[in-house]
Amino acid sequence: MRMLTLALLLLAAGACLAVPGRVTVHPADTGAALVNPGMGWVLFYYSNVPTNYGSRLAPSDTVDDFPGLGTVYLRLPWSYLEPEEGHFTWSILDTPAQRWIAKGKQVCFRFSCSESWLRYATPQWVEQAGAKGYNFEPGRLDPQGGLWEPDFDDPVFLEKLDHFLAAAAARYDGDPSVAFVDVGSFGVWGEGHTLVSTLIPYSADTIRRHIDLYRKHFPRTLLVANDDFALQGRGAQTLEYAAKQGLALRDDSILVRGGKEAYLSAAEAQRFWPTQPVILECEHYGPSKERGCWEDGAKYLEAVEKYHASYAGIHWWPREFLEANRELIGKINRRLGYRLQVLEASWPEETFPQADFAFTARWRNAGVAPCYGGGHPALTLKDAQGGIACVLADEEFNVRDLPVGEPDKAKEVEEQVTFTLPTNLKPGDYDLYLSVGSLTGTPKIALPLPWEDGARRYRLGKVRVLGDYSVATGDLVKRGEQWLLPCTWTVHHPLPEGTVPFCHFDTGQEIAFQGAPASFATAWGKPGVYEVGCTFEIPPEARGKSYQVLVGLWVPSRAARGESRLVCARAAADRRVAVGTLDVDAKGVPTFKPVASVRPGR
Repeated sequence: MRMLTLALLLLAAGACLAVPGRVTVHPADTGAALVNPGMGWVLFYYSNVPTNYGSRLAPSDTVDDFPGLGTVYLRLPWSYLEPEEGHFTWSILDTPAQRWIAKGKQVCFRFSCSESWLRYATPQWVEQAGAKGYNFEPGRLDPQGGLWEPDFDDPVFLEKLDHFLAAAAARYDGDPSVAFVDVGSFGVWGEGHTLVSTLIPYSADTIRRHIDLYRKHFPRTLLVANDDFALQGRGAQTLEYAAKQGLALRDDSILVRGGKEAYLSAAEAQRFWPTQPVILECEHYGPSKERGCWEDGAKYLEAVEKYHASYAGIHWWPREFLEANRELIGKINRRLGYRLQVLEASWPEETFPQADFAFTARWRNAGVAPCYGGGHPALTLKDAQGGIACVLADEEFNVRDLPVGEPDKAKEVEEQVTFTLPTNLKPGDYDLYLSVGSLTGTPKIALPLPWEDGARRYRLGKVRVLGDYSVATGDLVKRGEQWLLPCTWTVHHPLPEGTVPFCHFDTGQEIAFQGAPASFATAWGKPGVYEVGCTFEIPPEARGKSYQVLVGLWVPSRAARGESRLVCARAAADRRVAVGTLDVDAKGVPTFKPVASVRPGR
C-alpha cells in the first residue's frame, strides 16, 4: 500500500526518471488561486463612501477565504484625511491597512476631490482659502446646488493639493506595502471626468497638470491613470502622456452597461499592459445585477483577457460577491495577472561538492499579463531536518521575460543553467526545492505547484550529494620495520592533480604520529577504484597506547586556501574519515580494529 501511495503521488506530480543519471519531472498546475505581488483581487474597503464595503468586517476579519485576494483599496475624499489645513487623520487609512499588511497583503489609495454624495470632498477650508469652485447637482451646474466641486485648474486649489500630496507621499511613497496610488484628484469620484458633476470639459493640459503633481511626490510608487481621462473631448493624448510617464491604467465600472458596451477601453489598454499593469473595476455588483448588465459575469472575465489585466476589483460586499460568483472567480484567478507554470524540470540524480550542477526547466506564463516585477528561479537543497543546506539562484533567467498568450497557448521558454556546488556542501540525500524570487534566493512569488514548504519553495524531488571519494581499509601488513594499512579509494570524479592520501594516528587531542602514502604514482584522473595504502612506523612512545585512525585525501597545493582536504561522505567536520582504532601493545606490536563497514560513496 505504501508503494502504491507513493506511485500515485508521483503520478499526480507528473514525475519520472527520463534519462539515466538525471531526474525529470513534469509538475501539474494545482489550479490554486495565487496571491502574488503586482496582481490579484482588490477588496474595496472604502469605496468613496466610508461605509462601503468594509464596514461589516470585524477588525479580525481579513476575508482570507476570498481566493486570490491580495490588495485592499482605501478610496476616500481628501476632506476625510485633512479636515483642517495641516491636520491629518491618517489613522482612517492606517488602521484597516495594518490588518492586511500583517497578512502579507498590500494596499492602494485614491484621494478624491469631488463626490456626488458629499458637498465637500475637497476640504471646505480650501474654498475658504480662495479656491474657485462650482455648486452643482449631479450632472449639472446649479448655483444653488448642494454639492461643490473645485475648479481643477485653480492655482489655490492646486497649491493646497500639492501640500496634501506631499504629506501623503512622505508616509506612503516607496512603501513596499503600497501597490499603487490613483491619480484621483480630477473629476467626480476621482474617476477622471465631470459627467456626473459639473459637466465642465477640462482640457488635456489639466490632466497633464494633475499627473505631474503626483509624479512630483510619488516617484517610487506605481501611479495609475483612469481611462476616462480621455473623455469630454480630451482624446487619446491624455492616455498617451500617462503611458509615457510610466503610469498604469485602470478602467472603472466594467459592466455598468451590458452587452457590447460592457467595457469600452480595451484598445487603450494595449499601450499600457506590455510594460505596466492594467486594473479593472466592475461596477457596484448589486446595481449591475439588478439592471441585468451583469448577467453571468462572463464579460468581466472577457475584459480580463482583452485588457491583459493584472488586478480585478471586488466592488461590493466581498462575501456576497464571492458566494454569487465562485465559479467565475475561479476562472478569473487562473488568468488574472501572471501565473508561472513549470512544465518540466530536470537535474542530476547524483552530484558532489564543487561539481557542475546542470538544471533545466521549461516555463510558461499562463496568465494574461507579464510578471512586471520579475523574479529569478532558485534551487534550495534541504536536509532531512528541513534545514537549508544550499541555495542556488539563477542570475540570468528572469520570469519577467515570459511571454503571454491565449489560454494554454503562451510560448514556452527553456531555462538552462549550470551551478557550481559549494565546497562545504556535505554529502547526503537532500530534498530539492524550486522557488522564484530575489537574486539572493529569497522566495517572492507563489507558484501553482504542490508540496510547498510554507515559504514559497516547492519540492520537486531528491538529489544525492556524493563525497569526492569513499574509502575502505584492509588488515595490517608487516613490511620490515614498517606497517602497511591497505586502503581502497573509490573516486567519484576526477580529482585535482597532486592529490595524495594521508593517515593520522590521533589521541583525541592531537595527532600523535602519521603515516605516508605507500605510492605517489596514482594520478586520480578518472573515476574508479585505486589501491593506495599508508605505511607507518610505531614510535617508542606509542607502546601501550591506543589511537584513533583517520585517513583521507588532500591536495597540498590548496593548503593556503584552508580547504586542502577532499570530501568523503563518512568524514567528520575536519574532513577526516575515522576508519578504526590502533592498539599498540607493550612490545610495540599494533592491532588494527576497523569500524563497522559503511556503504562506499554514500
